[in-house]
Amino acid sequence: MNVRMQSLEVPRELVQFDSELVRLVVFRIEEQRYALYLSSVDRALRAVLVTPLPNAPAIVLGVINVEGRVIPVVDTRARLGLAKRGMRTSDALILARTPKRAVALTADAIVGLLEREARQVQPAASILPDMPFLQGVAKLEDGLVLIHDLALFLSLNEERELDVAMADANPLRSL
Repeated sequence: MNVRMQSLEVPRELVQFDSELVRLVVFRIEEQRYALYLSSVDRALRAVLVTPLPNAPAIVLGVINVEGRVIPVVDTRARLGLAKRGMRTSDALILARTPKRAVALTADAIVGLLEREARQVQPAASILPDMPFLQGVAKLEDGLVLIHDLALFLSLNEERELDVAMADANPLRSL
């Protein structure tokens, strides 16, 4: 199935890393803001049809075809323990890179780019010790931004299950 995707490209000049600055892509789920480091984000897409992936971990909604690459779609709401809901046409998918693979994370909306001095970001463990997949917290005048650690976003078991499901679904690569 061919699905037309409109993407929001991240300007390459913004990906340069300055040790004094932290650059984040901020997104929203319900009323809470979350972020990923800009250096791990490829782009954001409007929600598209997700193809189910048999035998995938429960946190994986399925896969999408992005320029010939089959990318697993991770349900960010499920990871955060929020109420489940179907994807809406107004939702976004954030294409990002974990240390092991490319993934698409679901979001209600993309808020924008945020730059903060590194000293303005606190380690998440000091504030939210029960959420190991969060790496940091940026304080803003109107609230907090919780920064995801993509290396820990999927558990080791979920990574293994996803590896098997992706290998078993090899015919999906021709979508």
